[in-house]
Amino acid sequence: MVTVLGGHKLLTTYHQYSQPAMPADSVLVPLADDSAPGLPALADADAQREKTPIATAIGEASRLLDAGQGAFSLRGLPLDKLKATEVIDLDVVQTASADAVETPRATPTERLAPADTAALDEGAQHMAVVIGTLAGNMTVSEPEATPVADATSYEDYGIDRFDEVSFLPLELEAQKPYVPRWQTHIVNAGETFAVMAQNKLGLGYSEVLTLLDKLPDAEMLTRWRAGQRFDYRVDENGRLLTLKMMKNTRSGVLVTRQQEDLEVTAIEREGKPVQRLYAGSVSGSFARSAQATGLDSGAVTELTRLLEKKFDFRRDSRRGDAFQVLVESDMIDDEPLDSRVLAVKYQGQRMDLTLVRNADNNRFYTPDGHSLDPAFARYPFEGSYRLSSNFNPNRHHPVTGRTSPHNGTDFAMPIGTPVTAPAGGRVERVVKHYAAGRYIVIRHDNGYRTRYLHLSKPLVKKGQRVEMGERIALSGNTGRSTGPHLHYEVHVNNAPVNAMKVKLPENTRLHGDSLVAFQQQARPMIAALESGDTGTVSVAAYRPEANAQNDN
Repeated sequence: MVTVLGGHKLLTTYHQYSQPAMPADSVLVPLADDSAPGLPALADADAQREKTPIATAIGEASRLLDAGQGAFSLRGLPLDKLKATEVIDLDVVQTASADAVETPRATPTERLAPADTAALDEGAQHMAVVIGTLAGNMTVSEPEATPVADATSYEDYGIDRFDEVSFLPLELEAQKPYVPRWQTHIVNAGETFAVMAQNKLGLGYSEVLTLLDKLPDAEMLTRWRAGQRFDYRVDENGRLLTLKMMKNTRSGVLVTRQQEDLEVTAIEREGKPVQRLYAGSVSGSFARSAQATGLDSGAVTELTRLLEKKFDFRRDSRRGDAFQVLVESDMIDDEPLDSRVLAVKYQGQRMDLTLVRNADNNRFYTPDGHSLDPAFARYPFEGSYRLSSNFNPNRHHPVTGRTSPHNGTDFAMPIGTPVTAPAGGRVERVVKHYAAGRYIVIRHDNGYRTRYLHLSKPLVKKGQRVEMGERIALSGNTGRSTGPHLHYEVHVNNAPVNAMKVKLPENTRLHGDSLVAFQQQARPMIAALESGDTGTVSVAAYRPEANAQNDN
């Protein structure tokens, strides 16, 4: 196709007459077979001054189109009257024919019927061209200009038809049932549970009070600290469904809604037992030396009380004494809990001692089965308290002024100090007396009796069975008393004796099958103590059957 610059409307080539829909703004130029090649260059100044007949035709066509006359045809315009001023060779068309449009404006459904075709010479091939410009104001400045690409007003959404877009996924999502999700709340400074429960859990004040009454320890919610956290779930209306709060790593509570009631269930997590071996030497106090090995405070306290039953640290321990301690803890979330001593070996200048816990009765024995706990403890309490009045059958009574025997031993101690049973037995009396105050009498398994006077509160009842070390009362200042203290008596064969000097029953000892079973338990723990492998150990690895498998 050849474009002549300077025109204002579109003129199509001869071959477009057969198209199903003719552009409205078009002019068909009929060419005779003997037309000479040539085309006016309208942009040329000389051609403008000397207009050729075809230039005149173009001008007339432009004027008619500008006047809104639509498509028209030029009839009876012989090409031999046009002067060729510019020739362009095209080698694409071999034959062609042209005819005039019968109607001034073609409809989209009309089709132009071709006239009789005749072979065109070389000149006709040059003149079968489009002359003009696009009616849509597209101006081609140069003959070799590139056509403008089609434009679009929408993005490619990857679909062929807009009416094929489906909103079904959105509808299905909206129809899904509500699924409560766990959320976590971290307590802020100054925040109260009642206000938080109303804002986040949808609980009314009465529901909060009911919940606090059901909790085993209401202080979990009333005395919480900033930074504490708990998990909860609410329904689609924002009402509490489930609340989980841990008091510590092991224990907590779970609150669940059952219709309109809140049910509270205790949470107790079981840990995996893990054994660790600690080793150290005495440097200063034993308690500080034990703590320096990495033992926690609970294990240090248990170890100290355990060894105190056998010797006095102030008198018997020496700098450089060595000790090894095997401890078992429940491991939960990589945190050791509830540490308990399994075995201990103390090697000192004045004493060598090895003790192992017996799983059958939770008491400590030497490897040959001797119990560490005496059958009868010397003191009915833990710790050390000042002896304020000795056993004295001829004592002068400080209140009445008369000589009256003092059949017990007095220990000055604050009101409320726990009093423990020195041995196993059964409670015979729990009485309130005008002179003795509140007092308890226990008959022990070996036939001894003990009495405890001036108590503030008994913790046992008549006929109750008690074991060594069990709390039986709290000390006080009831009855005839000059100050807070515990009056303690020991009776042998129904006669009072000096509890601080009387010979007490010797330690119990394991025999027979009990001894064999204990020694089987103790053997791997003793081997772990002697291995020196501090840190995490496996007691099972020191059992004889495990060693036999390793040898194989």
